[in-house]
Amino acid sequence: MANKKLLGDYPVIGIRPIIDGRQGPMMLRESLEGQTLAMAEAAKKLFEENLFYSDGTPAKVVIASHSIGRVPESVACAEEFRKKGVSITLSVTPCWCYGSETMDMDPMTIKAVWGFNGTERPGAVYLASVLATHAQKGLPAFGIYGHEVQDRDQVTEIPDDVKEKLLRFGRAAIACQTMRGKSYLQIGSVTMGIGGSIMNQEFMEEYLGLRVESVDEVEILRRMEEGIYNKEEVEKALAWTKEHCKEGRDDNPEYVDFLGEKRRIKFTKEEKEKQWEFTIKMYCIIKDLMLGNDKLPEEFKEEMLGHNAICAGFQGQRQWTDHWPNCDYPEAVLNSSFDFEGKKEPLSFATENDVLNGLCMMFMKLLTGRAQIFADVRTYWSNDAVKRVTGYELEGKAKENGGIIHLLNSGAACLDACGECTDENGNHLMKKWWDVTEDDIKKMTDATVWCEAGFDNFRGGGFSSHFVTRAEMPATMIRLNLVKGLGPVMQIVEGWTVKLPDEVTDTLMERTNPTWPCTWFTPRTTGKGAFKSAYDVMNNWGANHGAISYGHIGADLITMCSMLRIPVCMHNVDEDLIYRPSCWNAFGMDKEGQDYRACEAYGPLYKNIRK
Repeated sequence: MANKKLLGDYPVIGIRPIIDGRQGPMMLRESLEGQTLAMAEAAKKLFEENLFYSDGTPAKVVIASHSIGRVPESVACAEEFRKKGVSITLSVTPCWCYGSETMDMDPMTIKAVWGFNGTERPGAVYLASVLATHAQKGLPAFGIYGHEVQDRDQVTEIPDDVKEKLLRFGRAAIACQTMRGKSYLQIGSVTMGIGGSIMNQEFMEEYLGLRVESVDEVEILRRMEEGIYNKEEVEKALAWTKEHCKEGRDDNPEYVDFLGEKRRIKFTKEEKEKQWEFTIKMYCIIKDLMLGNDKLPEEFKEEMLGHNAICAGFQGQRQWTDHWPNCDYPEAVLNSSFDFEGKKEPLSFATENDVLNGLCMMFMKLLTGRAQIFADVRTYWSNDAVKRVTGYELEGKAKENGGIIHLLNSGAACLDACGECTDENGNHLMKKWWDVTEDDIKKMTDATVWCEAGFDNFRGGGFSSHFVTRAEMPATMIRLNLVKGLGPVMQIVEGWTVKLPDEVTDTLMERTNPTWPCTWFTPRTTGKGAFKSAYDVMNNWGANHGAISYGHIGADLITMCSMLRIPVCMHNVDEDLIYRPSCWNAFGMDKEGQDYRACEAYGPLYKNIRK
């Protein structure tokens, strides 16, 4: 199913069967081999059936060739795993073992240990011992210990609480290791003075393991003028766009008075046709820049390579958009789960080159396999304000949580966010990209129109997508911020998209830009602090943009951030769902304080190898 386009091997999960190494007349080791291997096989099966890489390929999982009871076997396992590309390890055991002799000592692997909750030869004792040793040696590891005691013959019956931790660890670890060694490609540089578009290469390299690649926007023009694109692809994309992408409203005036003369503003039909051709070439060229394309004209071998970019951004405003068509169409379609060739893996692409928001989209895409929304966190609407302007009273979750937040931006909202797709029970959702059907694509394109860009923002023209999210869906909004003297911090808000009556949305949209994609969001509030109400969420938001994913995935994000040593400064995830390395518990009793202190103590994941 997958069409892997990025260079770099898949991160492999390696399972380490840990065993009591004592041999002799009592046959201790021999009596435990079957039970230990059964645990490993059960974990492998769980991972292979439930974990996927972002291209839809099931996760690759290997079990060490031999159980591990003493140091030589640990070394042999490390060498075997190195050859097999293992970067994530799960050690499993039903019994006591020798901790420091059997633990994973590789500082670059992401680690977990599952100790079986039994009574005959309790794996919990080994778990506690080896986790203490991990903490002592500065090698954070996640501990997994079931709530209920099991019988020794139940090692293959993984309890639900253990499954949840195993899968949360696996999803987050795969996401972290997938980005390692890939590139962020910035096309252009800082946009309109937005801090999020100021590239910090040290952060990218030391925290995320990402390279930074930069090209000037003029490279797109060069490729257009010199024909450095696949003409068949461009023609196919243009034909598909003309058939499926309907034009929407054009609110530009015909003329305005400027310096005593009439100046024409509205573009002619012929000019719009040329803008579409330009825009489609932009889309194909940007995709080529990110991934490479071996179907370019033969004389352009170097350009065929691309930049191996797992994430990218485009500056646009203002130097580009004051003269050339904007990048809204390429941004929206790159982030969506389909294009002119059918369903595809979304490519995380940041409008205004907001690097930090683009990374947030990438994090959640890697965790979920779903397309992501890029939006301004634009306006808080209280129930009173909505009623005053429209006569409508908010209902349901929007009323319960103290209002709604308008998520609106001209560019990189995926078309999946229209919410028109449904599951087998009729529930609206944004699907994992590999589950998208041709019927789903039709629903999404039918729900979207492409409006001529407003001249006030985009003098060079172009087309902005417009849809309204007309469904209530669970959603998670996040933002990564860099703070001088502190470093990176993450904000996480779980909530729901809100379906308003069309006439209410129309009235509210006419007060802003009605030609852009529109999503209404209400956070799950707690009545305390930053989550006292929807207003307080917006008032505590750390930047002008947010990245939004389908589903409540805050717990997975918290786990992932702990792996990357990024503290979470704001979240509304239930404390019982917070899952971080066990050594975080040594940094105090409050979860938030633990996180800050542990992330500072251990530092960026890749910093030590760059000294």
